Amino acid sequence: MLFLMMATLMFIFYNSSDKASWHLTSWRTSSLSRQSYIMPTTLVDKLSDSASQFFVAYPHHYSFILDEPNRCRQESPFLVLMIPVAPHEREARDRIRNTWGNQTTVLGQVVSHYFLLGLSREDDGKEKLQEQVLQESQIHQDIIQSNFLDSYNNLTIKTMVMFEWLSSHCPTTSYAMKVDSDIFLNVHKLTDMLLTAPRHLYMTGLVIRCGVVVQDESSKWYLPGSAFPEGYYPPYVMGLGYVFSMDLPQKIVEASLHVKAVYIEDVYVGLCMSYLGIELTDPPHAGLFRAMIPYFTYNCYWTSVIAVILQDSQQLSDVWRVYQTQVQSGC
Repeated sequence: MLFLMMATLMFIFYNSSDKASWHLTSWRTSSLSRQSYIMPTTLVDKLSDSASQFFVAYPHHYSFILDEPNRCRQESPFLVLMIPVAPHEREARDRIRNTWGNQTTVLGQVVSHYFLLGLSREDDGKEKLQEQVLQESQIHQDIIQSNFLDSYNNLTIKTMVMFEWLSSHCPTTSYAMKVDSDIFLNVHKLTDMLLTAPRHLYMTGLVIRCGVVVQDESSKWYLPGSAFPEGYYPPYVMGLGYVFSMDLPQKIVEASLHVKAVYIEDVYVGLCMSYLGIELTDPPHAGLFRAMIPYFTYNCYWTSVIAVILQDSQQLSDVWRVYQTQVQSGC
């Protein structure tokens, strides 16, 4: 009876995780035809209206409104953390700055972080918000802002702009990580893993193998057969946070010239990696990247993981205090 109750609670919690639920629904093995998802960008005008809405305007020349053009070269970090966040989410940025974002030297390695923003989609108060972002940038010097509309459907654009920025601004950096703002990140555990990781053609995180293409039109991850004819995606790393060697950003940008950009950003990165013929790497241990907090956590749980999706960014401060307590206790 106790086992059944626990299983029921886990099922309810799992299905309440909007961010994770669709990624983990299938682990079937399937062979995919590369030609089914390689679509040159010149063919965009030939797509039907029903299919074209699932693609985004990339490649495109996006410029930077706010930039830190020299900081990455000057600091020459071992690891760069890139955090996509909306312009109005100042509180989320401050929580990160006060928790895992304040770790600048870990295991003798320099770690830097940057927040990646687009343009606000709110008409009212847009100018005031932009002025606030500018002031914040002047204080913290950790904001990169580009001139695309910041929205869920443009996350692929945001990610590709991130790859562009990294490839041109951080020539001596070994690794970078794209990490969402509602994530607990154990930078110490991450750095420790990377000290022995491959330096080339390396990407890891929570790897999804042959995830199901969602056919439910009510889902925000719906992709019709006219846009993607296969039933399963090639392997990709779940967007909560993925780590990659710094030889990959330019290669992924180049691959985007040949692979039409779907709006599901982590899937699209996987499509580009598949086009390049580069295999994803599973983490050295299971459970380092988690799509949810388990129902029960043991005493040293937060020191044993790298990245975990939280309920929201507000939970980060509480989790960070628990993590620090576990570190001080010798975990």
